[in-house]
Amino acid sequence: MIDVRGVSHTFDAGTPAAHAVLHDVTVQLSEHRIGIIGHNGSGKSTFVRMLDALIVPTRGSVIVDGADTAKQAAAVRRRTGFLFTDPDDQIIMPTVREDVAFGLRRLKLSRDEVDARVSAQLERFGLARCADRPAHLLSGGQKQVLALASVLITAPELLIMDEPTTLLDLRNQRMFADLITGLDQMVVLATHQLDQVAGFDRVLCFHEGRLVADGAPDEVVAAYRKLMDRPYGLDDL
Repeated sequence: MIDVRGVSHTFDAGTPAAHAVLHDVTVQLSEHRIGIIGHNGSGKSTFVRMLDALIVPTRGSVIVDGADTAKQAAAVRRRTGFLFTDPDDQIIMPTVREDVAFGLRRLKLSRDEVDARVSAQLERFGLARCADRPAHLLSGGQKQVLALASVLITAPELLIMDEPTTLLDLRNQRMFADLITGLDQMVVLATHQLDQVAGFDRVLCFHEGRLVADGAPDEVVAAYRKLMDRPYGLDDL
């Protein structure tokens, strides 16, 4: 269960550069598949990063399975996994195998246990053939699958993703969407690809830092399209 209570956030608060990005958001989330949509600058990325304690709200609280992200960040991150837009931001080890294994370092497993888990994960995500290849030589789609495999190796209960298909071509977008569909974890996905939330249990739409629509995918996507049909100015770009 995710419990967001009266959350607002301002970057560079108290300085001349202060910029408010979220305003008084309150929502409880428990569904298996939750989509987050909204235009650039709507606040959706800030919102999903708060769920993994990457950003702490200026006001209000975010509670993930009873743990406050501002006070118990480590406990929150033991329950969650986060996938960034650009996989190069989170692939840190030289080879594919080493990167998948990296997440297990804190579990104090034996070498045999680590090898077994990593081999199973590589097979599961179709990466076994390139296990010993340099990670930076993978294609964009392979890198994002590697990032996903590396996040899921620790079996988080909640997977949070911030526009993970933005840098992928259409084929890899579809492949990645199929992978997400087969996951057991609760998923919160922020995306501009509206077709990716079509089968979700619930979708939230953010606009100008506020939660403006919340419900079934068709209804919320329609509300978002209506917002995007209005004339816009420089503040919307």
